[in-house]
Amino acid sequence: MSQAIHYIKQDHINQNGTALHASIPTEAVTIRVGGALDKVTLLSSLATACDFPSYFSHNWDSAWDCLTDSEARHLTLDLTTIKKINTEDFNVFKNIIEEAYQTFGKPQLWIIVPPE
Repeated sequence: MSQAIHYIKQDHINQNGTALHASIPTEAVTIRVGGALDKVTLLSSLATACDFPSYFSHNWDSAWDCLTDSEARHLTLDLTTIKKINTEDFNVFKNIIEEAYQTFGKPQLWIIVPPE
């Protein structure tokens, strides 16, 4: 498992949204997405969650730049209500998180997945 990305099963989260077995930092910023996960949704939601500056260009390079300049050190993304995931876009997003973490030691991402 990567140090940057952690997967937590939904059944390990209590009703208050607190992890029962894994430790999601209380200061983690939640990336809120609707029923579909794609590039547009991820970039918009990430920009909102991390309060990206107005010059954010809504592309992957700009997301990396703004994310590494952001104060956000911990992020959560809940996949349990997502109906459709563009896996290519999701993989690019995870690669950005990995690269940012390797370069700057932040952010870490906790992904909440449905129970099996």
